[in-house]
Amino acid sequence: MAFAVSDELLGTFVPIAVYWLYSGLYIVLDAMGMDDYRLHPKGEEATKNVVSKWTVVKGVLVQQSFQIAVSLLLFTIIGDESGTVRKQPPALVIALQFIIAMFVMDTWQYFMHRYMHVNKFLYKHVHSKHHTLVVPYAFGALYNHPLEGLILDTIGGALSFLIAGMTPKTAIFFFSFATIKTVDDHCGLWLPGNILHVFFSNNSAYHDIHHQLYGNKYNFSQPFFVMWDKILGTYMPYTLENRKGGGFEARPIKLNVAEQSKTD
Repeated sequence: MAFAVSDELLGTFVPIAVYWLYSGLYIVLDAMGMDDYRLHPKGEEATKNVVSKWTVVKGVLVQQSFQIAVSLLLFTIIGDESGTVRKQPPALVIALQFIIAMFVMDTWQYFMHRYMHVNKFLYKHVHSKHHTLVVPYAFGALYNHPLEGLILDTIGGALSFLIAGMTPKTAIFFFSFATIKTVDDHCGLWLPGNILHVFFSNNSAYHDIHHQLYGNKYNFSQPFFVMWDKILGTYMPYTLENRKGGGFEARPIKLNVAEQSKTD
């Protein structure tokens, strides 16, 4: 198969471009001053996060290199040697493929993500790299160990694509959307009017709980829904409260109840 086929190339590279463009939007917003919308005070990025932002950039680029290689390999294997472009199905079918792909990705990532917390070896040597960012920010969304990136994101994405039966053209839009969702969940901000918060309860505050020590064994679901957390008892509900000095704080309801009982 010739890689000049635009849909395959776009399906590989557009989501990566979307990652940095959407992250860049949050960098611009950060420069404008977003203290009233932060889930953590600005200074905590430096005091709580273990790695530098330049290290994060390099780590993400490594993961995206693996992502490109696997994507091109996948399109080579399943591609039509004649170069025939698959016809797009009706809009209703595409919508159904989106839903199926979202379910597959959520299911794969929930169980793989949770196992990386349960298995002490995998957590120590693989998944803990992502949790060096206690205070998440947008372009740190894919800062993972390469093995984790391969298992959770790349293989999870490939399974979503194959099981949903979508075309490479549809994949451009699905993976771009999944990328936007993942970056948004790690942005560290609670912005008014965020349309993703209207449709998804799995959001920046929900995932911020997971990045804290008390939420390490909860809120594994990503990137779309919270159903597996609720079904399997790993859901940690929270309240969003105004923080002294500006901004918001996602406070687990379980902790709030425990603190209240101590004062009674």
